[in-house]
Amino acid sequence: MTIIFSRITTDRTRRVGIALCCLLLSLNLSAQRTLTLEQLKDSALRNNIAIRTAKHDIEQAQQQRKEAFTKYFPSVRGIGMWFNTNNGLATLKLRPSNLLPTNVVTTMTELLPQTLMSKLTTPIELSLMKNGSTAGIMAMQPVFAGGQIINGNRLAKVGEEVSHLQLQLSENEVEKTTEQYFWQLATLLEKNYTIEAVTAFLADIHKDVDVAVKAGLVLRNDLLQVELRQNDVEGERMKLRNSISIVRMLMAQYCGLSDTLFAIDTEGILPKRSGLDDTTTGSYSKPMLLEVPSPVFHVENLPEYQLLTKQVEASRLQTKMTIGENLPSVAVGAGYIYHDLLNNSNTTGMIFATISVPISAWWGGSHAIKRRKIEQQKAEEQLADNVQLLEIRMKKAWMDVEEAHQQLLIAERGVGQAEENLRINRDLYRVGTTRMSDLLDAQLLYHKACDKRTEAFGNYQNQLLEYRHSMGMTTFEQTEEK
Repeated sequence: MTIIFSRITTDRTRRVGIALCCLLLSLNLSAQRTLTLEQLKDSALRNNIAIRTAKHDIEQAQQQRKEAFTKYFPSVRGIGMWFNTNNGLATLKLRPSNLLPTNVVTTMTELLPQTLMSKLTTPIELSLMKNGSTAGIMAMQPVFAGGQIINGNRLAKVGEEVSHLQLQLSENEVEKTTEQYFWQLATLLEKNYTIEAVTAFLADIHKDVDVAVKAGLVLRNDLLQVELRQNDVEGERMKLRNSISIVRMLMAQYCGLSDTLFAIDTEGILPKRSGLDDTTTGSYSKPMLLEVPSPVFHVENLPEYQLLTKQVEASRLQTKMTIGENLPSVAVGAGYIYHDLLNNSNTTGMIFATISVPISAWWGGSHAIKRRKIEQQKAEEQLADNVQLLEIRMKKAWMDVEEAHQQLLIAERGVGQAEENLRINRDLYRVGTTRMSDLLDAQLLYHKACDKRTEAFGNYQNQLLEYRHSMGMTTFEQTEEK
């Protein structure tokens, strides 16, 4: 009686535990929010650190352009100084006798005592400008600076354009990475769907075999084989769930999501599955085909190409600025100065012109110009080389799309073949004309075929993504194969 009561209590506890787990699972699912691919991209573009950094670079480039524009205007400088020294800035020794005419000194020598005359001939030291103050304002307008101001403004404008292109590249890369995470998670979820279906299939087989074993129709060894396969599937399920959790965390961090309690909306993106009987998971409808005309490979509209051309343009402007540094510079200016020296205040206005001619600097400057021209030639050669690489990247991306599509078609056919093989083996096992090991081998082949199809579909989407970005396309239409 105690044993029976213990079993009843255990069963009730188990049922309560299962009910609580189902309740928690339902609450968790209800707390999840479903996000589309576009919503994930928008969130990543708003929150990703690469985008914020690129926007800061644009702000820096704009301020640099505005700074360069100020060089067109006169530079105004105010100066001021007050000083007080322990000795005068100017000292002077004077003999009083030297200030008098010679005949007067001769007469005074005859009339005055010798002691008094010695004082007249003794030098007196004077200290001047012991303290004073001065202030002024000066403006200077460059007239000719070897083209440095004009080319500097052009270079700053190129820098701003480069920062905008860098932002575009960052946005493209963020969208691409987000979509890669999306398809990675979608692929794992599809594999999880297959695992669930296989689990249900094995549970159904286990139930049938258990009944047959109890009836003495088959050996217990068949039941053990099913249970071993169930253990293998359960191990795969655990690994798959861990992978899904990791991808969710990575996507949440990359897209700036506050938590991982989200689901992805694959409605209209993943192919529809055709319903089958209880032996299989169902199959995709016919694979999606890319609806584009025969591709024409042009690199001119790619941000990578535009960035390369801006680098060449910047190199040419830097060469011109280096030449300008070694040319004469002319400037005109005006100033107003006030000073209070020797206890006498005074104001002075002036205008002036300056010309600066680098003479000895041409020795080193000529080498600097040659160095800059070599850098310019390198940039032009890199442009030509990278254009070819961009064209190759486009063509390779298109070939990869075609190959991935063919692999998807092959994988789809493989699922159909494995599906039929599994159905036949199950029917044969039910009538007792095949072994359990053959049925489980057929189930394993079908499981692998489904996973291969899922991986092929994910790879096809990734290759479409690579092709789209290599062509500078934001999106394109797909249609079902007819």
